[in-house]
Amino acid sequence: MKAASLSHYDIFLSHSFRDKDLILGVAELFETFNYTVYLDWREDLRLDRATVNRETANTLKRRMSNSSALFFVPTDHAIESKWMPWELGFMDGKNGKAAVFPVTQVDSGSSDYRGQEYLGIYPYATVGKNKAGDDRIWIRQDRQTSVTFERWLKGEQPKRRQ
Repeated sequence: MKAASLSHYDIFLSHSFRDKDLILGVAELFETFNYTVYLDWREDLRLDRATVNRETANTLKRRMSNSSALFFVPTDHAIESKWMPWELGFMDGKNGKAAVFPVTQVDSGSSDYRGQEYLGIYPYATVGKNKAGDDRIWIRQDRQTSVTFERWLKGEQPKRRQ
């Protein structure tokens, strides 16, 4: 479900354009859960990546302000981005609904996210099954502490599993 020019988005994906193919797959994954996803290069075709200016920044601020949450997608290309840390900080300050969605940097021995040091202050998102066997997006502090994305958006914090 493409979000084409909506006034509100469930998820703003903060990413490097150099990871466009990977990010499109991530967006499509979230859209299978019926969430609307903002991707700047898909929704705002008028933005010129060669001329990043005040208008670009203001457009991104409006889009983040009209999004419920931001998922920061760390990749090797993301480390080079000047925009992604700004987007993460903006959304964290706006409503605290900022999380990391690791796609390439998960320790194979656990589900705990390992990444750039400052990203460790943010929860991270995963996709997995609930007790009923249904796929859900989970917001986690660690392997044992989680809450569904829906509940997190309503203000519930991750809790340790019993």
